[in-house]
Amino acid sequence: MKEVNQILLDLKRKIYKPVYFLSGEEAHYIDVIGDYIEKNVLEEADREFNQTVVYGKDTDLVSILGLAKQFPMMSEYNVVIVKEAQNIKELNKSAGGDEDGGSSSSKSNSNSAAQQFLAYISNPQPTTILVFCFKYKAIDKRSAIAKALQKNAVFLETKKLYDNQVPEWINEYVKDKKYNIQAKASFLMAEFLGNDLSKISNEIDKLLINLPAGSEITTELIQDNIGISKDYNVFELQDALAKKDVLKANRIINYFAANEKENPAALVLISLYGYFSKILKYHFLADKSKFAAAQALGVNPFFVEGYARAAGNYNSGKLKQIFSYLKETDLKSKGVDNSSVTYGELLKELVFKILH
Repeated sequence: MKEVNQILLDLKRKIYKPVYFLSGEEAHYIDVIGDYIEKNVLEEADREFNQTVVYGKDTDLVSILGLAKQFPMMSEYNVVIVKEAQNIKELNKSAGGDEDGGSSSSKSNSNSAAQQFLAYISNPQPTTILVFCFKYKAIDKRSAIAKALQKNAVFLETKKLYDNQVPEWINEYVKDKKYNIQAKASFLMAEFLGNDLSKISNEIDKLLINLPAGSEITTELIQDNIGISKDYNVFELQDALAKKDVLKANRIINYFAANEKENPAALVLISLYGYFSKILKYHFLADKSKFAAAQALGVNPFFVEGYARAAGNYNSGKLKQIFSYLKETDLKSKGVDNSSVTYGELLKELVFKILH
């Protein structure tokens, strides 16, 4: 995100602001900025007296403001970091959360805290850096607090990446670390780990610990270190279906059936739906050249040939049938019109219908 990069660039240049409000669905960016401030603004010797970290469930707005109004001791800044700020009751209520229930006295106290907070945001302590890490949701932008934060603070709202954006994010993350990654490897990692950027970055960081600088992350490294089976994963299933390799597809499905916990129905079906959606989209592309198709499908050009091959094996009529098979399997996997068919049997039936 451009906003994240700009905030980090300013921090590295020691351009600090009195209030940071970091919010949104994607916690990774919030953690990156919050951790940078925690570890870099003050020298280690100054942190004991001039840096305070509190958690939303253990504090309230009035207490936080008390910390923010303190002057630094033999340091340029007083740093106050509020982690899990979404758990601050007054902030939730004043930011559009659930205001039902509670006594008139508690509501009055909450309103008073909100007013004090608004007053502070409008005129913050210049020697304090106050950071709120408000994760997994966005503050109500219609609220007075949200409007004040957007006007007077560094305000960030993050959003989850779409699944098709994750492989490119992985590529950029690895590139920023001065390493390389195979296109198939980034796709495989995205398929297995989903769009949880914190989880993905942690796995990548663990991989890089023992890799020489500038080397390449391969599919073998991912399979060996992240617990993805080399031969039995969703990526290989898609490849088998694209080629209409009946034997390989059934081997993979049998493995999935025997290892349901590592290959849940929801993950398999979502991956297949996304895969066949791209094949259908490929059929209707006006420009099927490699790079034009890659951009339209939201994939690395490396994979376009595979989608072209799959499109040759599945016409639009068959693809419409496949989507109905996927929907039917999804409902049955959730118990709808199904009292006895097992997970493995459902997947075997689905693959049979797709291939025939």
